[in-house]
Amino acid sequence: MQDNAEFEDTSAGLSETLRKLIGRIDGGTVTLRQLMDGVGEQGLLLICAVTSLPFLLPVSIPGVSTVFGAAIIMISIAVVLNRMPWLPRAILDRELDSAKLVPTLEKGVKIVSRLDKYLKHRMAGITTGPIANRVNGLAITFAGVLLMFPLGLIPLSNTLPGIAILLLSTGMVQRDGLVVLGGYFFNLATIVYFGALAYGAFAAGQGLASLAG
Repeated sequence: MQDNAEFEDTSAGLSETLRKLIGRIDGGTVTLRQLMDGVGEQGLLLICAVTSLPFLLPVSIPGVSTVFGAAIIMISIAVVLNRMPWLPRAILDRELDSAKLVPTLEKGVKIVSRLDKYLKHRMAGITTGPIANRVNGLAITFAGVLLMFPLGLIPLSNTLPGIAILLLSTGMVQRDGLVVLGGYFFNLATIVYFGALAYGAFAAGQGLASLAG
């Protein structure tokens, strides 16, 4: 494996790549290794985009949160370090149910096909150069950490950081600074939302304590 990760511009949209990837999924199960092989030359950032898709939809796929969340964090750290990522076999080769994953990815095609229409090269300073790559990679890492918070049963707790990861990764690979800024906005929205949840839980605890007292 190469030591340096190369994040080249691409003319292919994410929806096109995703359709090809779905066509390659064969059999009852699929692994992250197979998904990574499926995106080929479009690289690590599109893996982050693809693995964020299940979190944008109200479905439950056993094992996805752990596998995809850990993969997003490790891949984004590789982006920050400008190196190919190391992923443990337990994550790369864990089998996921294709019957549940494929319909989710198909729904994801509808989402990203709308996003593809708006992606274009603009605000290059936000997406060009090693410093921008590292800062944006850290933002994806942060979103991945938020994604793995044990709040899966709470509405939007996975959706908000999932949108952040999708926007940051696709914005970086297509050199669209405006879309990258949208990713930062959803990171901030996640922080505000989690803060509101924490405050609500604290206030409820204080209320129960006062009643008990």
